[in-house]
Amino acid sequence: MALACAVCLSSCSTLGEREAAASRAAVRFEESVRRADGARACAALAPQTRQELQQSAKTSCPKALSEEQLSPAGAVRTVQVYGRQARVVLAADTLFLSVFPSGWKITAAGCEPRPHQPYQCQIKGG
Repeated sequence: MALACAVCLSSCSTLGEREAAASRAAVRFEESVRRADGARACAALAPQTRQELQQSAKTSCPKALSEEQLSPAGAVRTVQVYGRQARVVLAADTLFLSVFPSGWKITAAGCEPRPHQPYQCQIKGG
């Protein structure tokens, strides 16, 4: 059932619905970070991203996330969905997401573009 939902999210939904869902997930994550709700923000991270954050900081996810001191992100500017992946550009941050059976999860945050190179992200999965 969960796999069917994930497949439906990525193939049955319209592009606009997937973009809206990715945008909502990004905004919820950013609001959680802004409110210092580490548990909720960590729940929004993809499993491998959460694990990488904890391992690199050698502490719990909520504490590690607060130590990253992500800047306030502001309003959503653009959302691009590519199958099961998404990029949400906010006023002061770019987030990358992937769809999981439970919905869109953050795979990278605190990302800044670099000319002719991949984004540089504060928080990312391995």
